[in-house]
Amino acid sequence: MTNRVTYAPQDFKKMCQQAERDHESRKLLILLERVKKQIAARRDSSVGVDSPKPPATISDAGLTRLPSRLAPFER
Repeated sequence: MTNRVTYAPQDFKKMCQQAERDHESRKLLILLERVKKQIAARRDSSVGVDSPKPPATISDAGLTRLPSRLAPFER
């Protein structure tokens, strides 16, 4: 007969919770690395790209009133 280590129920519960936290931490790290790679790829691909629209020139005739933050309440 072999000697098996038996953990108390509380210890087992704590171990399960810790394992769950470790797993979530690993998933979060993987997600962060994936996002960093995507951001780096976008920066690399956008370095040589010009803006599709030329900058607009502002003239007095072309100015329009910008809506304020309280525009819905100005009635």
